[in-house]
Amino acid sequence: MKGLVFVGDRKIEMREFADPTPGPNEVVLEIKASGMCGSDLKYYRAAPGEATKALGFAAADPVIGGHEPCGVVVAVGSNVNPKQAYLGQRAMCHHYRGCGACPHCSTGWMQLCDEGVAEIYGATGNGAHARYMKCPASTIVELPPELSFETGAAIACGTGTAWGALKRLDLSGDQTIAIFGQGPVGLSATQLAAAMGARVIALDVSPERLARAKAFGASEVINPQGTDVVAAIRQLTQGLGAHATLDASSSADARKQAVQSVRTWGKACFVGEGGSVSLDVSPDMLRRQVTLIGSWTFSTNGQAECARFIADRKVDVDSLFTHRWKLSEAEQAYQLFDKQSSGKGVFLM
Repeated sequence: MKGLVFVGDRKIEMREFADPTPGPNEVVLEIKASGMCGSDLKYYRAAPGEATKALGFAAADPVIGGHEPCGVVVAVGSNVNPKQAYLGQRAMCHHYRGCGACPHCSTGWMQLCDEGVAEIYGATGNGAHARYMKCPASTIVELPPELSFETGAAIACGTGTAWGALKRLDLSGDQTIAIFGQGPVGLSATQLAAAMGARVIALDVSPERLARAKAFGASEVINPQGTDVVAAIRQLTQGLGAHATLDASSSADARKQAVQSVRTWGKACFVGEGGSVSLDVSPDMLRRQVTLIGSWTFSTNGQAECARFIADRKVDVDSLFTHRWKLSEAEQAYQLFDKQSSGKGVFLM
């Protein structure tokens, strides 16, 4: 089969790989939809030869990219419990492999494995930008029949990451949340928070993305350019500040504003990868009893809960996708995605 490989310097290659065969406790997914995630751009933009190190992992042989897998189980290895995976199952994959036995792995948090993450699919292990993908049965998360494969691909990282952050914030319907950055993760957070009944204030420097946020349920939108963001959020909240904030932008300014714009006893959550932030600890946090949270994706249980919520509330996650591509169009797809001016893309197999 052919698989997409990030070779760095904004180049990709379609290379030949053997069709995978499941070993003990493993399954093979026939990929139906494979989402494009902002994390891919670290590999796509990396210097030649450094693509596999772009997120801080050891160098490895080139692997198939893509870590938002959704498809159908077409092969099952020995020792697989049918309650985990079975032939014909519509499924997503939790895109990490850990030791499988430590307290984190056993509760579905493979990315927090005590032994270190053995593989991150699409980064250090073969991912979903191909016809087939092999993974442990323990990473399989069933896709509800009401949901499309595209929605499953979104839940497999971007939308699931937004869900994980909102759950960490313990957001409720009587609260106001300010969401910084309306790329795929931030827009997913806007959509899900609105479906939870919360009032959403969406922030982004792109008028196009702010318009999408409004269409996805944001009550108010703010363009930070030329705006005192903290004052604007306080003005919209009777001078108190938001109950919660979520930063999906990775901007140092946005992160600082996210902390400063919550009310006393408020919570701020960072989900954007990389970068740094500088805070004046006493006024920004201590003297207002502010809680600062870091949130890295989600567990297998959280992924399943997110899918069930979306199905039950009929959340139109498919509308996140502005572009649907064939894998043969990958070069054009990533050139557009690299501009970070459009919405979310997905490869349909």
